Amino acid sequence: MAFKSKIKWVALFVLTLSLASLVAHLSMTKFSSMNLVQYSAKEALIHDFPNTGSPTRRNKRLWGAVRSLESLQPHANPRSSYPVPDENTNGFIYAKVFGGFEKIRSSICDLVTISRLLNATLVIPEIQQSTRSKGVSYKFKSFSYLYDEEQFIMLLKNDVNIVKSLPEYLKAARRRSEFPTFKPKNSASPNFYVKEVLPNLKKAKVVGLIVTDGGCLKSILPPSMSEFQRLRCRVAFHALQFRPEIQILGLRMVERLRVSGQPFLAYHPGLVRDTLAYHGCAELFQDVHTELIQYRRAQLIKQGIINDELSVDSHSRRENGSCPLMPEEVGLLLRALGYPSKTIIYLAGSKTFGGQRLLIPLRALFGNLVDRTTLCSKTELSDLVGPEAPLPADIFRLPLPKSEQQLIDQWKRAGPRPRPLPPPPDRPIYQHEKEGWYAWILEKDKEPDPSPMEHRMQAHRLIWDALDYIVSVEADALFPGFNNDGSGWPDFSGLVIGQRLYERASSRTYRPDRKTIAALFNITRDDMYLPK
Repeated sequence: MAFKSKIKWVALFVLTLSLASLVAHLSMTKFSSMNLVQYSAKEALIHDFPNTGSPTRRNKRLWGAVRSLESLQPHANPRSSYPVPDENTNGFIYAKVFGGFEKIRSSICDLVTISRLLNATLVIPEIQQSTRSKGVSYKFKSFSYLYDEEQFIMLLKNDVNIVKSLPEYLKAARRRSEFPTFKPKNSASPNFYVKEVLPNLKKAKVVGLIVTDGGCLKSILPPSMSEFQRLRCRVAFHALQFRPEIQILGLRMVERLRVSGQPFLAYHPGLVRDTLAYHGCAELFQDVHTELIQYRRAQLIKQGIINDELSVDSHSRRENGSCPLMPEEVGLLLRALGYPSKTIIYLAGSKTFGGQRLLIPLRALFGNLVDRTTLCSKTELSDLVGPEAPLPADIFRLPLPKSEQQLIDQWKRAGPRPRPLPPPPDRPIYQHEKEGWYAWILEKDKEPDPSPMEHRMQAHRLIWDALDYIVSVEADALFPGFNNDGSGWPDFSGLVIGQRLYERASSRTYRPDRKTIAALFNITRDDMYLPK
């Protein structure tokens, strides 16, 4: 009897301890859930490189400057007679700029050059991806969401007259679409503007430009227009400064990368859906991503941008150097060049087509692969986008159930007998299966319009690309996964390479020959991971 009594007391004691432990854990969760410790790349780098602050001896072959380019110095100032713009111009040019970060930056350079060419007053360009209708913060207008308006106007005051908006007496006429509007191609010549646009500008005093191709003036101008080419450089490398909050956080990220005293390499995969579709690289991916690329390629063919077949041999395109180097190949190439496994690599690019799955081999080869999410806290990133209004709930609704007669008709149209067994009953479709920009291709033939949240995320990606741009320009070495692809569209890596060449021509920037590298990997495909 006494033995049973002791067991009861022990059981009661254990139950009391369990209850007390449960209460303690629940209270800790309640008060600390908002202060979860985020992974800190800074602490991880210090752990890998304990001699923080002490000078390190760099491998000149991997990190040293290119001596043959050390003598080059930036000089984009005018070199001949270059008059200040007249206050009495031919009229106003306003522009709507479509596209991502690289297309916006390139288009603005062209717009300033055209305004100088036509002796026009440029209205601050409207970046369509960051307008209020896209759900961005009320603190910013479209241009100021990314760039510093005041600096832009001040640094170009000797080149072009720039205003923030049209005069009040012209705004109503613009809303009624009374002014002529042009949609120039990125290969438009100066003659097009002098002969077609200028007469309309002088007559109407206002013209509009819609820029969608990442530019509105051909990239190489005749030698007689060298001053206009230098004006492009002044816009790109001096006038287009990010707003102060972006610059401060970008430089802070560079400091955190260098806190260990080690150099770092910036890598941009260049895996963009439009570019992959343009070159026919669909077969290099799997499953839904192949279908997405093919769908986009069909659109480009329909628009007349591509004059080629829909289905092409992606592997032959890769061997020709028309497809990007995959992250796994870049990792192996860097190791072959001599970069150790502890090398700090900054992964640039707000969005990598194919997702994190493609980056797994690169992370296995280089453990210190970091990006903005590991260098910055969530608070730092959210402060950049500013206070945003809540969006309406994007609730997924199941399609309407089919009637009995519709099911009978569908069964009759199913084809000749013998027929397969009917499919199992539909399972519920969960919300997480519908989120993401690629879910539509599993059930629809047409890509749906972006949701309000997707519009907002596209605006956010402009800021993320700006941060990556700052870090990539300041990196000790740069390796582009895909640049100078021949499509005619500006690419992120090309812009970074140009800025690095302008500021520090001797900085180590790789320009891989993709055709040669593809042939090399084909030879060593079976022995890729052997040390030699």
